[in-house]
Amino acid sequence: MLKTFITSFKLKNTYRTNSIIYSLKQLPIIKRILPNSLYKNKGLKIFASVISILWEIINIFIGKIIYIATMIFMALSWYDTNQADTFIHLFVFLTLAGGVLNTYMLNPTKDKYYAIILMNIDARKYGLSNYYYQLIKLIVGFLPFTILFGMMLGVPVWIQIALPFFALAIKLIVMNYCIYDFKKTNKASNENLPTKFVWGLVAVCLLLAYGLPAINITITSTIFLYAFIIAIILGIVSLVKIHSYKDYRRMYKQILTESNVYMQEKAKGTQAMKDTSLKQIELDRNYTSNKSGFAYFHDLFVKRHKKILTTAVKKQSVVILLIVIAMIIGIQMNSDFKVKTNEILMVYLPYFVFIMYCINRSSSVTTAMFMNCDHSMLTYRIYRTPKVILGIFKERLKTLITINLLPAVLIGGGLALLLYLSGGTDNPINYIIQFVSIIAMSIFFSVHYLVMYYLLQPYNVSTEMKSSTYKLVQGLTYIICWYMIQIQMPIFTFGISTILFCIAYCLISLFIAYKYAPKTFKLRV
Repeated sequence: MLKTFITSFKLKNTYRTNSIIYSLKQLPIIKRILPNSLYKNKGLKIFASVISILWEIINIFIGKIIYIATMIFMALSWYDTNQADTFIHLFVFLTLAGGVLNTYMLNPTKDKYYAIILMNIDARKYGLSNYYYQLIKLIVGFLPFTILFGMMLGVPVWIQIALPFFALAIKLIVMNYCIYDFKKTNKASNENLPTKFVWGLVAVCLLLAYGLPAINITITSTIFLYAFIIAIILGIVSLVKIHSYKDYRRMYKQILTESNVYMQEKAKGTQAMKDTSLKQIELDRNYTSNKSGFAYFHDLFVKRHKKILTTAVKKQSVVILLIVIAMIIGIQMNSDFKVKTNEILMVYLPYFVFIMYCINRSSSVTTAMFMNCDHSMLTYRIYRTPKVILGIFKERLKTLITINLLPAVLIGGGLALLLYLSGGTDNPINYIIQFVSIIAMSIFFSVHYLVMYYLLQPYNVSTEMKSSTYKLVQGLTYIICWYMIQIQMPIFTFGISTILFCIAYCLISLFIAYKYAPKTFKLRV
């Protein structure tokens, strides 16, 4: 089994190395310097291999600290409960949700597909060796941070050490159940395609995680001790059954199909998404428009694709509305919650940069625009002329801003209302600034993603993403937005700064797009 794991690790590292070299070849300026014979260069391959291994090591820790810091540690400020108990409580229920969603073994990745299906490596040895490796990474990645945050919060030392092993046990129990279910139904679970039942369990876990502390109910050390003992016993039993199971090849044959591997990993620009999109397109021939020129063309596109463009936004708006209503009820019923809400709203406006980033639909909408329009239209020379590109760009910008405006209005209005009901502010202009800054963030992301799409158009005719620069800008956008979570600043100061920045950025970006989009908006090879 060790030999199989070493082979699989070399295979994965080779794939990553080639991906790094390919990404370097896609970067502006650098791609002109690097020769086409790059993949034969031993020195560069060694360099890329080192980067790949370093990333593997960093990846063990970086995801875990971000997870604990954002999902658990920062959430502690919302509650007046004992912080140590609340930390344990959140970790337990979020672990249950994560255990159901992410089994490790049932994730249809390319390296599994290459090894088991194409290279015919023993499925059991490959699956188990890599599964155990992921479990070891889980322990190694979590342990330093459960100890670090646990010490800061006064969590008992034995619990600090036990929490990663509790997560390990949950992973084993869920995987054992998946094998049991496969033997019973002959249908393998694909963790990239969770069922409604799985999503329901996750929703319940999240509700219990964040809802119970709001009413002063948390898991205490004693309760965790009993839960930990039960989980460890069931985990050991599950480990024995997982290790003794023989028919992994049959299970992997169901999961590791070309459609599952490629369509799930790419996530964008795949035939699966095309098929899904086509089902949502309304081909009613009665659709018409009183507009003309580029506006007419775009208006028909929006009407025929309104399900793709607006369904998620409508669902977001309903959820936002329910959260605001729940917050209003909490403020009215609990005076401590009311005071805490007011304190948070006065200084946590920067946090909503990340929230607006997460809910903004511009990235998905531009992908839909390419898949259902541009990937065909860009093959025509007339569609690539400056007049056409800029004409449609203006119409699309209006649409994107409008689509993202509804949840933004609900969030901005909801925050202003909650601020007022929770005790208000000495400066009434804060209500206006809070509302306008949220709208400004929404418009910023609408402009940002559309300009990025037109300047860096990342897809080829097969709707595969080929631009490393596009991915780099996406990554930087995420990092900056995530960093904003850690900032606390008064509404007036941050709000005014945000509004001015958004206005300046939008004006500069639109100027650059108008100047360069006619040259950059084309199909990649």
